[in-house]
Amino acid sequence: MPGAPPPPLAPRSVAVLPRPLHEIQMRNRLDQQTEQWQRRYAIRAGSEDTLSQNVRAHGLRRSRYRGLTRTHVQHVLTAMACNLSRLADWYDTTSSARRAPRFQTLCNTAGSRSPDRPRSPTESRH
Repeated sequence: MPGAPPPPLAPRSVAVLPRPLHEIQMRNRLDQQTEQWQRRYAIRAGSEDTLSQNVRAHGLRRSRYRGLTRTHVQHVLTAMACNLSRLADWYDTTSSARRAPRFQTLCNTAGSRSPDRPRSPTESRH
């Protein structure tokens, strides 16, 4: 038949970990619920956030220069720029410095009304 989907290449299967690995995984998941583990992870999450900001916003993954010395200088200057950017956001108390929630950004780009924006007289209620 021309509209029929192609037959599957292999039968479906379920992957099950060996018992010792499953027990280790379950023990680790229980440990993650403790307050001590969450405090330790919060430190890592902060440094991961900093690294992510430098990679995404400041292009840290690609070097503009050749050589370790010049690349190191670029990384140091990038870190300084990130710190200055964070300080500026911290000192700025206006609402424009705060990031809008992702849903609100999505609503604004789609042209719909955000909950904190008053309805205009020409805007439909339905």
